[in-house]
Amino acid sequence: MPFSIVERDGRIAVSSPYHPDFPSRARGLGGSWDALRHVWLFDLGDHDRVASLCREIYGGDGAAPYPDAAVAHGRNELSEAGGARPHYFGHRQRLRERMMASGPETLPDYELLEMLLFAAYQRGDVKPLAKAVLAKLGGFGRVMSADPDALAEAGLNLAGIAAIKAAREAALRLLRTELEERPVVNSWDKLIDYCSAHVAHNKIEEFHILFLDRKNVLIKHERQQKGTIDHTPVYPREVVKRALELGASALILVHNHPSGDPTPSKADIAVTQDIKKAAAALGVALHDHVVIGHDRHLSLRDLGLI
Repeated sequence: MPFSIVERDGRIAVSSPYHPDFPSRARGLGGSWDALRHVWLFDLGDHDRVASLCREIYGGDGAAPYPDAAVAHGRNELSEAGGARPHYFGHRQRLRERMMASGPETLPDYELLEMLLFAAYQRGDVKPLAKAVLAKLGGFGRVMSADPDALAEAGLNLAGIAAIKAAREAALRLLRTELEERPVVNSWDKLIDYCSAHVAHNKIEEFHILFLDRKNVLIKHERQQKGTIDHTPVYPREVVKRALELGASALILVHNHPSGDPTPSKADIAVTQDIKKAAAALGVALHDHVVIGHDRHLSLRDLGLI
């Protein structure tokens, strides 16, 4: 066939041989030439008019008359199917429009994951993949927190894994920015959201420290130790040493329980007391030690253990 029409990033892309009449007619429809990819680009809503123009100039029905075409082994599946319109025709555009009209918070988890995967899988239906990944890993939070190997085992390619990790890091940076602009003790809910986003769904224990200045504004967040499924070694001397290096005036300790139950253990309580004593001797206050479970948290201060 002399030309093809596919969807690329929410626009219509036309690949065709040169014809002296095509450029001026294409521009008349609002088209623009992409010299890098050697295609003409049009608004998605102009598909029918673009297809009509192509048929008029080149004849025939083209190689791929519908957007969202899946590509297999370098060949367009639509042309092999005789031009049949796939069930997911226009799905990406409709989902984008619905999200912008109603807000991203209205999307179920699988559709939000679809939105993240659109950039990684530029053609085809990613809804089955999004649902399969959520089912395999156990929910949206676990998908966003999963390590690259787990995401690959769930069926994502490198581009998909990169999209997930980039989205997670963007969310964490947004939350951290809010904690760096005002006293943490006055933004406790945001602090818990931030800590939960970091560690709530991790499969092993991690011990994190939030270093605060004299106004209780976040200076630095660091992971000090990474342990096993039920234990993380913590060294009070190293905690205090790092606080002095950063010029911190106060600390908040955070760690997760992969079991999901945030009830502090005897070891948690003991190390908290040791760190409090060592820090106080050098003028550094310990504000709290927060234990994060899957869907709730506990504060050792609230429990009267600090």
